[in-house]
Amino acid sequence: MQSDLSPNKQQSSATEPSGDMVILGRISGVHGVRGWLKVYSYTDPMEAIVNYSSWYMRPANRRSSWQPVVLKQGKRHAKTVVVQLEGCDDRNQAQAYSGYEIAITADQLAALNGLDEFYWRDLIGLQVVNLQGVHLGSVTGLMETGANDVLVVAPAQLTDSRPASHLIPWSFEHVIVSVDLKQSLITVDWQEEWSD
Repeated sequence: MQSDLSPNKQQSSATEPSGDMVILGRISGVHGVRGWLKVYSYTDPMEAIVNYSSWYMRPANRRSSWQPVVLKQGKRHAKTVVVQLEGCDDRNQAQAYSGYEIAITADQLAALNGLDEFYWRDLIGLQVVNLQGVHLGSVTGLMETGANDVLVVAPAQLTDSRPASHLIPWSFEHVIVSVDLKQSLITVDWQEEWSD
């Protein structure tokens, strides 16, 4: 499973993007006096966000349109990522971006190579059934743990006999039997009574 967003550099356009947007992070503050910005990155590794030269940004309130920006430079700095945008050359300009979301268009994502590689965003909402044909629910999220990633699966209906959610390890060798994106279905070797 891929949580990182591999680079596919493209030039920014002057118009609002028409496809799906993938949010990569947000501006968390300013760095220094020359227009550098601190970025809270959702990519893994965190510095992979700077591999995309064309970003779209908007205020976090989501009432505004995505606006194209060009990344001049960026790097990992201690426990964060710092970047400089084209046209953002001083601290006052940088402060105006505080809290903005950073995104790319879905077509900027690199194609995945393997049969068992997926972007997390493609797994959200998929239905999960076990080998006995029992519908366990749908994927509502994913978590990183030290050992392996984990699917968070919420049942369609809560009952006294069903757990509130399943935390299912993402392990093709032991638990994940198959993923069918066309059928929106994940088959797992997991029992209904096993809960979080």
